[in-house]
Amino acid sequence: MDVFEKPKVIESNVKKRDIPEGLWVKCKDCGEMIFAKELQANLKVCPKCEFHFSMTAAERVSSLADEGTWTESDADLLSVDVLKFTGVAAYSERLKTYQRQTGMSDAIQTGLCKITGHDVSLAVMDFSFLGASMGSVVGEKVTRSIEKATELKIPSIVISASGGARMYEGILSLMQMAKTSGALALHAKAGLPYFSILTHPTTAGVMASYASLGDVILAEPKALIGFAGPRVIKETTQQDLPEGFQTSEFLRERGLIDAIVHRKELKPTVSAMLDYFSGRGKRKFKAAV
Repeated sequence: MDVFEKPKVIESNVKKRDIPEGLWVKCKDCGEMIFAKELQANLKVCPKCEFHFSMTAAERVSSLADEGTWTESDADLLSVDVLKFTGVAAYSERLKTYQRQTGMSDAIQTGLCKITGHDVSLAVMDFSFLGASMGSVVGEKVTRSIEKATELKIPSIVISASGGARMYEGILSLMQMAKTSGALALHAKAGLPYFSILTHPTTAGVMASYASLGDVILAEPKALIGFAGPRVIKETTQQDLPEGFQTSEFLRERGLIDAIVHRKELKPTVSAMLDYFSGRGKRKFKAAV
């Protein structure tokens, strides 16, 4: 006879309650589980480690533009598979897939809005659309956004996040570097300010053109910023790269970036810069260092 009796297992017919998908988000940096609504209310910044999650173009516009002032432009521009790129997946099919998944026509939104009362021309890239690669439509919309700012004599702001030029369009994507840079040269000649805001990641052709041409260049904390990726550079040069290479902090120390700004401070910072350049005030703007 057993000294201890084994307890009887009673089966329950009560089903375990399903947890809705997307209710919690795991921080990619510290591993913290964050309530999705809390993360959204915190501008998609981890409340524990301050890691900045990616934002969609619509979310960035909402966080910067004064309520009810955003007017989108050139939303009907669509990329064309002019090279008839097939490869692993046809370019035309990939475009349709990303358009369906994101609800965007391409990897950027442009338009006019007010930021604390200042009229600005704003362009915002969205990494969720084909890695925010720069094709003909992205380059054309950035150029038109800058040209509209020049025409209206208002500041131009571009928020970048990109893996670089869009390989599906070949040389047509690379020529956008010169086109956008030319529009900025005319904007500068008119004596008008251009602010470039770099987010994770901003690389290759975008970084080598309009992203690095701002009168003031701001970046989010710990963003990957550079031309070629660290792995490619290391393999090419056979050199060990410095710690923190191609991060916002590394580049600020070397003068490429003017300031690193926490996402919660971005609108006040941009507002202060607009005040300064418009002559309305000489307020110093806060920046994380």
